[in-house]
Amino acid sequence: MSAKQIRRAAKRKPAGPLLAVDGDSFAHRSYHALPKTIRMAGNKPAGAVLGFANFLLKLYEAEQPRAVVVGWDTLEAPTYRHKAFAAYQSGRQFDRELLAQFPLLREFVAACGFVNARKAGYEADDFLAAAVALAKKRKWPVVVASGDRDTFQLASETSTVLYPVRAGEIARIGPEQVVERYRVLPEQVPDFIALRGDPSDKLPGAKGVGADGAAALLLKYGTLEAMLKAGRFQREAEQLRLFRKIATMDNKAPLPVVKATKPDWVNAAALARKWQLGKLAERLERLADQPSHS
Repeated sequence: MSAKQIRRAAKRKPAGPLLAVDGDSFAHRSYHALPKTIRMAGNKPAGAVLGFANFLLKLYEAEQPRAVVVGWDTLEAPTYRHKAFAAYQSGRQFDRELLAQFPLLREFVAACGFVNARKAGYEADDFLAAAVALAKKRKWPVVVASGDRDTFQLASETSTVLYPVRAGEIARIGPEQVVERYRVLPEQVPDFIALRGDPSDKLPGAKGVGADGAAALLLKYGTLEAMLKAGRFQREAEQLRLFRKIATMDNKAPLPVVKATKPDWVNAAALARKWQLGKLAERLERLADQPSHS
């Protein structure tokens, strides 16, 4: 390598991380945080679209990722989790105005030049895990944005979870922060959820075991399987194994092609103009005018 090439390499910014986003998580947050009076062309609801788009752009500007993957649930199709445990996520109902915005959210993501990951039988979480596995294979750093603490199982030395803690504030969760919050390691999080339970997903957990008890058991035994082999929870063993499987994100979920790419802010701005979301369009046009976005 010549001296000139070495100087160029030294000036070159290190490539950013892969950014994996839980689309459903932030769509719900945006919908419930913004006024329902926000509308787009045709007087259609647009609160989730506007809030999600602004959050995605904020993430992009902060992280400067080399590629972006947004994972989505397929709400109209059950996953193996629903089939294996009938009570899983039972009772959840979504406003029709929110459901109507999901296709528009995916359209916006695609217009930006980002990747939508969605397939029947999988949840958004599974695509986040698959994105982390892909990044590890390619030796890319990765940041995972989600409001679901289940994603703490994805934290590692090269994988950081971006977790919203209050309005406008995002916590960066690595292995150390998982231990601080749960007193377990990231790889123990599925075991922890199985034992403690998860009210939001309707997982009851082990009888009489809360968060403190689950952490203490995992400190002693290391894994759920080890404590079952030691004779603990014999009557609940198969159910707890099922809960652990349900809580484990499937990193084999089928990702579309993911490659380093620059965003298409011009195309996204045109879509925002079409939707008559003027301030969003102006923000995208400003991004398009910047000399470099990578």
